[in-house]
Amino acid sequence: MEFEPKWIAWEITRRCNLKCVHCRSSSELTVQDHPDFTFVQATEILNDIKSFANPVIVLSGGEPLLREDVFDIARYGTEKGLRMCLATNGTLVTDVVCDKIKATGIKMVSLSLDGARAATHDNFRNQAGAFDGTMNAIRLFNKLSIPFLINSSFTVRNRAEIPEIFKLVKGLGATAWYMFMIVPTGRGEKIMEELIPESLYDEILEWHYKTEKEETELLMRPTCAPHYYRIVRQKAKEDGSSFKRRNLKFSTGGSKGCLAGQLICLINVDGDILPCSYFPKPAGNIFRSSFKEIWENSKLFLELRDFKGYKGNCGRCEYLQVCGGCRARAYAMTGDYLAQEPFCSYVPVKPQKNTGI
Repeated sequence: MEFEPKWIAWEITRRCNLKCVHCRSSSELTVQDHPDFTFVQATEILNDIKSFANPVIVLSGGEPLLREDVFDIARYGTEKGLRMCLATNGTLVTDVVCDKIKATGIKMVSLSLDGARAATHDNFRNQAGAFDGTMNAIRLFNKLSIPFLINSSFTVRNRAEIPEIFKLVKGLGATAWYMFMIVPTGRGEKIMEELIPESLYDEILEWHYKTEKEETELLMRPTCAPHYYRIVRQKAKEDGSSFKRRNLKFSTGGSKGCLAGQLICLINVDGDILPCSYFPKPAGNIFRSSFKEIWENSKLFLELRDFKGYKGNCGRCEYLQVCGGCRARAYAMTGDYLAQEPFCSYVPVKPQKNTGI
């Protein structure tokens, strides 16, 4: 496996107009301790990244539309030849915003939809009207031919609506649907009791497998659930099928579960480079070291890429190379990012000792 950065989420602000129950960065509308960096610093970061790699860059937050220069940043990245995308909660999308999305070369917009009905989504987002705002954004994107995908985050609070949300998304014109299994970081630490329990994980992922196998239009991906890649291989073997999964043009295209620090990373508003959006331990800081230096030489990244160092069931699992367990969840739940995936019920087959016979 080549460890080349394919996809970078970039937290360009920690400010947000919502206070979602699971927010990884505990975003607020006013953030005193984590101010936005300047536009000049933004261009320096993009120059630094482009000098080394050519990843997809996702402008994220917080809510990136709260930055007045978000489209200046997008335009600069586009002019550098980078594939720029935008991740928004959708509530601030207007006709003017859509015009700027198209004018600055943003290739894909991701929206969040955490319920099949307003009551569920608004409860998850801690804001009345959030559902209507997202649906209005979708209406505008469809009207103006702006490609978008939908992310849905799940806990026991809304997991019963998974099939309904899938059907809703399918009818909304989305390019893809990403089903996120919550990792308890940021405000997510306060809803630990709501995490999808281990006993339900495989059941939900098997539903995803069956649905994805039959789906011919909407691209689907479970996210932060790397054991899905084990299940795909197990179920395909049971079915005797050759199910081939399709890739979204602006995704990593990876065939492995956890890609943290391997093909993806996050740059937060303070300049810290993290293995993924839900892994709060920094590998380095882009304001103090080059992106290339951190990506290639960080002790944290090197450890995540050394699968022989993984512990417990993950370390001895025959599916290690295609799953890897969620490193962020292991870190959040145990304090050890090399520990076994906390919510995987699979018991690996112990390798047979070589007897020489």
